[in-house]
Amino acid sequence: MIRRELTPGDYIEILRRRWVPAVMLTLLGGPLAYGVARLLPARYTSQTTVLVQQPMVPKELIRPVVTDDISHQLASMQEQILSRTRLEPVIRQYGLYAADANRLPMEDLVARLQKAIEVLPVRPMEETSDSLPGFNVKVTLDNPHSAQAVCTAVTSMFIEEQARQRQQHSQDTTEFLVQQLADAKAKLDAQDAKLAAFQSRHLGSLPDDDKTNLNILTGLTSQLDAATQALSRAQQDRSFLEASLNQAINAWQASQSGHNPETLDQQLAALQTKLTDLESRYTDSYPDVISTKQDIDALKKKIAEQGGSGEDATAASQTRPTLEPQNIQQLRAELHNTEGIIAEKTTDQEDLKKQIKLYEERVQATPAVEEEYKELTRGYQTALDTYNQLEKNRDEAQMATNLERRQEGETFSILDPANFPDEPSFPNRLLFTLGGFGGGLGLGLGLAIYLDMRDTSIRTEQDVEFALHLAVIAAVPAIRPLAKAEPSKFEGPFESAAKIGARAGA
Repeated sequence: MIRRELTPGDYIEILRRRWVPAVMLTLLGGPLAYGVARLLPARYTSQTTVLVQQPMVPKELIRPVVTDDISHQLASMQEQILSRTRLEPVIRQYGLYAADANRLPMEDLVARLQKAIEVLPVRPMEETSDSLPGFNVKVTLDNPHSAQAVCTAVTSMFIEEQARQRQQHSQDTTEFLVQQLADAKAKLDAQDAKLAAFQSRHLGSLPDDDKTNLNILTGLTSQLDAATQALSRAQQDRSFLEASLNQAINAWQASQSGHNPETLDQQLAALQTKLTDLESRYTDSYPDVISTKQDIDALKKKIAEQGGSGEDATAASQTRPTLEPQNIQQLRAELHNTEGIIAEKTTDQEDLKKQIKLYEERVQATPAVEEEYKELTRGYQTALDTYNQLEKNRDEAQMATNLERRQEGETFSILDPANFPDEPSFPNRLLFTLGGFGGGLGLGLGLAIYLDMRDTSIRTEQDVEFALHLAVIAAVPAIRPLAKAEPSKFEGPFESAAKIGARAGA
């Protein structure tokens, strides 16, 4: 049967009509639950609190190697400690589950012990704090002594495992950094060798030498100008000395022969003297040497045509004294010095030109060299920074490792040792009893509603409208006699209204 939607008033009326089963089930639920609690096997829970102690040395002085959150560390350690490898010796040592040891495999016993062990983090007092202040270890077994012993053993495992993991992690980190530092040093040495070879190969063309090269090039250019001017002056002096020497030689030869210096023999002697002087300073391909030789040949032909002049010249030359005058010797000495100055200045000029060319090439090559040098320097600086950073990290890791070995880092300490459970934690008879009363009450209410829902009686105006799909026009209250009347099918204050509605529907 489809029922209309009930209101809170309807539920109250149902409870007034069906209160008997609700009360009976409520009264029976408490004692029944207490009896069940008496029959269930007792379980005892031993608990201990482990405190997470912060490092003795501030983190600002020595940065710890292990930076994982303590909650993550705790989860990782819990997986390791609650493994079969760690729990099987505990079961054998304390004789746990002796009654089931012969019929159950060790895997099932380990699973039961894993369920009996509970690790609960302690919430920080400050809501803004992310650090975990500690955690609780709870062990629930059927024997209080076994529960306390296993709780103590598991807590010791956590403390030992935390110390071992931190020391091992610190040591592994230090060894890794030492290896990385060795590799970084090898790379730094290789970069250093490349940079040294490059500096040696491009000595004088490095970016730092650019300004120096320009200054040296400016100085060399000035020296070349000075050498060129000095060479020009020396060449002018040589030309003047050569002309003066030729005039002095001609005058001296004329005074010795007693003839006019314009005679053919005197001209031939002057040309030969000039040729000797030119050959001492120039090669045979020099134009003046070639021209002088041609003049001498022409003059000799002319003398041969006139005849006899050679014998006169020979006789005159035999009677001529061999010692030249002082002025001629002085002119020859000055000419020789001038020739030396010219040779020296010419050599200086060539050397300066070579040096200028060298420094010009260095200045021109500076941009390309600077680009390659920057790349090498950048690689060397990167390798150096990496090496210095790794060296710093290695030193910090070594200090952190020493700190962990001395147990002065972040450690676990027992705040409250495992307690001995005097009373069982399960079952809690008081809670069972209260739960029995509550369960009986809920079951009674459910039963009352169920029984009322199965009842098809029409009791209210709303039931009439829902059943007949007709609106109630008027409702007349029922007037009962003082004597006890026979119960009618329609009950309630709206009996007449129900009848009127039924007739209207008919």
